[in-house]
Parts: sequence; structure tokens; C-alpha cells
Amino acid sequence: MTRQIAAARFARAIAALMMTALLQLGVAATAIGAEPARTADGKPNLNGIWQVLNTANWDLQEHAARAGQVVTLGAVGAVPAGLGVVEGDEIPYLPAAAAKKKENFENRLTADPEIKCYLPGVPRATYMPYPFQIVQTPNFVLMAYEYAGATRTIYMDKAPPNPVDSWMGHSVGHWEGDTLVVDVTGLNDQTWFDRAGNFHSDALHVVERYTPRSPDALIYEATIEDPKVFSRPWKMSMPLYRRLEQNAQLQEFKCVEFVEELMYGHLRKQPSK
Repeated sequence: MTRQIAAARFARAIAALMMTALLQLGVAATAIGAEPARTADGKPNLNGIWQVLNTANWDLQEHAARAGQVVTLGAVGAVPAGLGVVEGDEIPYLPAAAAKKKENFENRLTADPEIKCYLPGVPRATYMPYPFQIVQTPNFVLMAYEYAGATRTIYMDKAPPNPVDSWMGHSVGHWEGDTLVVDVTGLNDQTWFDRAGNFHSDALHVVERYTPRSPDALIYEATIEDPKVFSRPWKMSMPLYRRLEQNAQLQEFKCVEFVEELMYGHLRKQPSK
């Protein structure tokens, strides 16, 4: 009898856990399908502070956890494991470019532009482990990134010509239903996609798509095209989450202050003997 009572209690406990899980899934499904908030002109309201929760900045492709290159940093400098954000988990490098990517990886401790606090470029600015803010108007969408104070303007109406290639490029946007589509050109070749050495040339063309999944979540997609480096276009995608703290705000991260010696130490005048 005691065993029967114990078994019955166990079965009830399992049933209760399953019911709780199903209810939670139902709440999650409702939240994902919820109608996004809208601006006065009827467009999805993207205003706010957003951030990713993934390891794409370490490596876009699926990767196991691995030690960092600075042994004395221990776990602090290690690379966390990640499932990858690239469609099909394949980046279609041309043969010579694949060799360059391997070289970049081997020299990543000094070669990664992030080490020197260069502006992160597009799409990397989106999935660095720092928040960024969207300010949305009918004619412009402004994006401000905590890392290195990077900013860019997405022209939604009349876009001026792009004067020169730059780290953050030239962004022109339009709406396709509830999706903000941004065409990014005019990018220089001084940025990488991640810390694993994935790179591009000055022929990079990025098409971004920001699609609401709920009032506080977006699906971000970036289609990459660069005929100098890749054999075909390829795509990455990931969720973006709205920061919900009551006092959420961007903080200053003037990272040049932390890399001055690395960037300019060799220019220091040596004392005369």
C-alpha cells in the first residue's frame, strides 16, 4: 500500500509539473505572437534599447568553448560555446579568402579590429555583447551603440549620396509590412564579423531585416554579399531583446582609453641616452 501511495503521489507530481510547463509554453507562445506596439504612423515601434543573448561576437558559426590566447587570463579570456547564427552553419569563402580567414584566426589577439577599438561595422555592431538604442522617426531611424560610441543614421526618405566608405557604412531603409529593411553599402574593409577572424572586403553589401516577434523581441537577419570574398550570398539571423529595466540607458564605453598603449605606444618618444 505504501508503494502504491508513493507511486500515486509521484504521478500527481509529474502531472502537475507537465501542466505547469504546458501553461508556461502557452504564455510564451502568446507573448511571441502578441501584436507589437506601434508609432503614430502605424509602423512597429522599435524605439528602445536592445541587446542580443548569444556568442556571435566570438564566432558566428557553431563552436565549442575554448581557451583564450592569453593563458594568464584563465576563464576570463576563454571563449563561451555557441550554437551559431549562420544559416546552414557555412560561410562560403573563396579559396584564397578561406586561407586569409585562417590567418586572421591565428593572429586574432592582435589583428582583430575590436582589439584596437575600431568602430565595429555592420552587422557586427548589432551582436556585440553591449546594448544599442533605436530612435525611430518617419524620416530617419537613428542607432546608437554603447561600444566605442558608434552611431549610424538610416535614411527612410531622401537619402543623400554616400561621400566615402566608412566603418558604419551608408544605410537606406524602407518598410516591407512590419519589417524594417535596411540596405547598407559604402563599408570599408577595416572591420571583421567576429573574433574568429571572419572578414570581408570593401565590396561588402549588407541587407538587414528587423521583424517584430512581440512588443519586446525582434528577429534580426543580415544577408551578406561580397564577391571578392564569398562565392555566394549568405545569411545570419538571431533574436534581439528589449532591455526592460525601468532606468535602462546606454552607458559610456570609451574603449580607446583602454587600448592607448596598444594603439599608440610605439609612437612614444624614447628618452635620450
